Order: sequence, then structure tokens, then C-alpha cells
Amino acid sequence: MAAMAALQSSFTSLSLSSNSFLGQHFSPLLYPSLTKSTEKPCPIVMRLKRWERKECKPNSLPVLHKMHVKVGDTVKIISGREKGKTGEISKIFRHNSTVVVKDINLKTKHVKGRGEDEPGQIIKIEAPIHSSNVMLYSKEQNVASRVGHKILEDGKRVRYLIKTGEIIDSAENWERVVKDKEKTEVAATVGGAAAS
Repeated sequence: MAAMAALQSSFTSLSLSSNSFLGQHFSPLLYPSLTKSTEKPCPIVMRLKRWERKECKPNSLPVLHKMHVKVGDTVKIISGREKGKTGEISKIFRHNSTVVVKDINLKTKHVKGRGEDEPGQIIKIEAPIHSSNVMLYSKEQNVASRVGHKILEDGKRVRYLIKTGEIIDSAENWERVVKDKEKTEVAATVGGAAAS
């Protein structure tokens, strides 16, 4: 009964007018639920695109994941809609562990026209695939395998296919990848100069 009387007296002492609470700060001691807990800091997230977030380290640099594939590797798709197809990796994205494989996982994109000389069109683009859905592939023996690492006699660390023992990181492969990259850069600069 005494508690009810104390509660009624506290309500009568409060004057709830329209301007009584405006501009006043609440004391954090009276309202502990309004204080923020600092037990576990939330991870820093950097904005990549409107629909995609990129996880960052405390120094705001993006977290880059280690991947078992590199640009120029021949891979086989082991799950998804394109399962069983093989192709060559043309681009990798280390912040979200995805790869782009040539002529695989094609999506339709509607491109808006930029004037009378360049009309709108519908094109096919290669969409990224998660790196866990691809496995390194040997063209010579037609087998997909996991990747292993070993150090050669000259101290060079290379990747090899566990099933076949075939070394992936050879000098010829890297020269071919560098030449292809230079060709695409030259073609892009020539195409850009012709457009302008």
C-alpha cells in the first residue's frame, strides 16, 4: 500500500506539459538501457558499392583473403548452375573471394544508350563465382585436383596438383599471362583513343 501511495505522489509531482521534456537531456544513471555497451566493438565496414559491404581491419584497410587460384589458372566448376565446365580465370577479387572465369556464368546486362551515336543494347557479361566453387584442372590428364605447395631445389615455392603432381606455377604460364594482360591493356587504350 505504501508503494502505491509513493507511486501516486510521484505521478502527481510530474507535470507533463508539451514543452517540459523538449531540449532536456536524460541522465544515463537514471536510464541504464540508453547507455551504449563497450564490451565488443563492432567490425569496421567500408562501403564498396551500394549493395555490397567490404570488411576492413582496424586501420581501415580491406581484409584480403588468401585464395588457392590465380589469374591464368585453368579451373573446373564443381558446383552451381555451370557445374562440370572448365575455363581460365581472367580476374580475381580478393576482398570477397570471388573469381571471374572466361565464358562461364554469363549474365544479361541492359546498357543504357549514351546519345544518338551509341544506342542502348543488351550484352552478356561474366559474373563472379565464389572461389570455393572452382577447383584447379589439368588439361593434360583431364582431372580436377586440390592444390598443394612445395619448395623446389632452387628455393622457389610453387603450387602443384595433388592428384597428378603437375606444377602449376611455371615460368611459361606466367609469361603467357603477362603477355595476355599487355595485349588487353593495349587494346583498351586503342579502343579508348578511337572512342574519343
